[in-house]
Amino acid sequence: MAEPFSVPVVVRGYETDSQGHLNQAVYLQYAEHARWSLLEKGGIRQADLLRRGVGPVALEVTVRYLRELRAGDEVEVTCAFVWGEGKTFRIEQTIRKVDGTVAAEVTGVGGLLDLTTRKMMTDPREHFRTLSASPGVFGL
Repeated sequence: MAEPFSVPVVVRGYETDSQGHLNQAVYLQYAEHARWSLLEKGGIRQADLLRRGVGPVALEVTVRYLRELRAGDEVEVTCAFVWGEGKTFRIEQTIRKVDGTVAAEVTGVGGLLDLTTRKMMTDPREHFRTLSASPGVFGL
């Protein structure tokens, strides 16, 4: 597993709910932002994936909410791929305040979809090696 990649995010006021803390669905958006940012760092752009007929898919996502976030809070969102065998891989993410407090943990199972056959691709690890200009950022 590679060292977790991270991106900074500042909680915006319009992302909060009537209780003044970050809306639960926005945690998923922060996690998605970090995943796409990691793909870009590895040299994989969305347009390139579409041109090759490949689409990353989320098969399962779990969020553990640990501490509330409020407007103006600065966080870092990490993202690390964990490779196993078969057609899927895990993604582990942490949303952490700048003081080190973990606000949420996001874990998921993903895969690569062949956009023509609409079937999961075998050995996503090898596909990431082929697609990426910097496979090391994915722990490869």
